[in-house]
Amino acid sequence: MKKNVFLLLVFFITGAMFAQDKKEDYGWKKGGHLGMMFSQMSFKNWTAGGENTLAGNLNINYDFNYKDEKQSWTNKFYFSYGGTEVNKVYKKTDDQLLFNSIYGYNLGNHWSFSYFFDFKSQLFTGYDYGTAPYTKVSNIFSPAFISTGPGFLYKPHDNFFINLAPVTSKFVIVTDKDLSNAGAFGVTPGKSLRYEFGMNAQMYFKTQLMENVSLENTLNLFSNYLDKPQNVDVDNLLNLKMKINKYMSAGLGIRSIYDDNTFPGWQISEVFGLEFGLDF
Repeated sequence: MKKNVFLLLVFFITGAMFAQDKKEDYGWKKGGHLGMMFSQMSFKNWTAGGENTLAGNLNINYDFNYKDEKQSWTNKFYFSYGGTEVNKVYKKTDDQLLFNSIYGYNLGNHWSFSYFFDFKSQLFTGYDYGTAPYTKVSNIFSPAFISTGPGFLYKPHDNFFINLAPVTSKFVIVTDKDLSNAGAFGVTPGKSLRYEFGMNAQMYFKTQLMENVSLENTLNLFSNYLDKPQNVDVDNLLNLKMKINKYMSAGLGIRSIYDDNTFPGWQISEVFGLEFGLDF
């Protein structure tokens, strides 16, 4: 696990070296992307075999940031939902709801005193489709993760920053009674809340790899002082966009999570396909 975290840090630092240093303007800067990615397979009298499949993935990625001579306020909203239908049987394939906000007060030399708020959850019920009948493994706000705390922000420009928060409070919320009774996501069985206290490190970069090809990556690390601080929680979100024209692009999204309170290993979600989208 330590080797994997080290490789993620190397990847982040290498990518950050290529993040463009653009001229920053004061005031509000807003923008986002709405995209729909899909795939479809259909068979009729196909002797080699196959199943009719229709899959789609909707994602919204929106930033609204503010900056003046003394203050900065960085906000990101991300939502992704996907599903697939195989022979008229529907299954959820993706469900992510993320919001991150960091306020900074300028101390000089690109450093700021900061306070951050981070929220991660989902909106719909999730099942383990490998069991019969299907087993519920998640639900709306089950889990939900809230992290918040003061720290220090290093932000030389809009496309790269590191926020270190050594006194972070983290709340793990499980509102579904069945899941809380089972002690899912590390909560005490029958309880809906788990409190953790520790160090949070958040790192972000965005870069243009080549013409019409952009890469955005966010890495979150958390060490719980109260329980196994050596087991660092990792949450890495990578989005690669290869623009074809104004409305079409090929997209790759990979989210990698390590949290031994949830699962004793890496969780990886990957979506790749042709996307119809709109920048706004």
